[in-house]
Amino acid sequence: MTYDTMNETLRSLILGIPHPLANLANAAALLWEGLDRLNWAGFYLTVPGKDLLVLGPFQGKTACIEIPYGRGVCGTAAAEQLTQVVSDVHLFPGHIACDSASASEIVIPLRRGKGGPVVGVLDLDSPEKNRFGEEDRQGLETFAAILGESLPDDFPARLL
Repeated sequence: MTYDTMNETLRSLILGIPHPLANLANAAALLWEGLDRLNWAGFYLTVPGKDLLVLGPFQGKTACIEIPYGRGVCGTAAAEQLTQVVSDVHLFPGHIACDSASASEIVIPLRRGKGGPVVGVLDLDSPEKNRFGEEDRQGLETFAAILGESLPDDFPARLL
């Protein structure tokens, strides 16, 4: 599935749906079904008042439950508020190996609203090195922005 198609599908799935947990779950499923060569796709959400991410909706094997800001690829993306594209996770300092089969990863900060605070991250893992490139970055940053615009002002506090 192209990113344009995936992003339009996401818009149609979440339009007018005031349930962020359900929207995140459907978003993870859409990524899992729409992209190839993945072994994990999902979200980690920021714990309000703490520099800590907690596992959110996902598709794939069981995962690490908590990740401190600044640790691993997800924690780095949250702390730096920047997308991380890692072609070989085994070379990433402090990589957290939730699934030893993962070889590459992309993590996109999830912001509430346009330019709002980081409220989590979108995380995709692949068993192939160099799986993610610039097209993935652009498509997934748009995907995260669409999702972020649908989040209520009290997200993620009312979930956690």
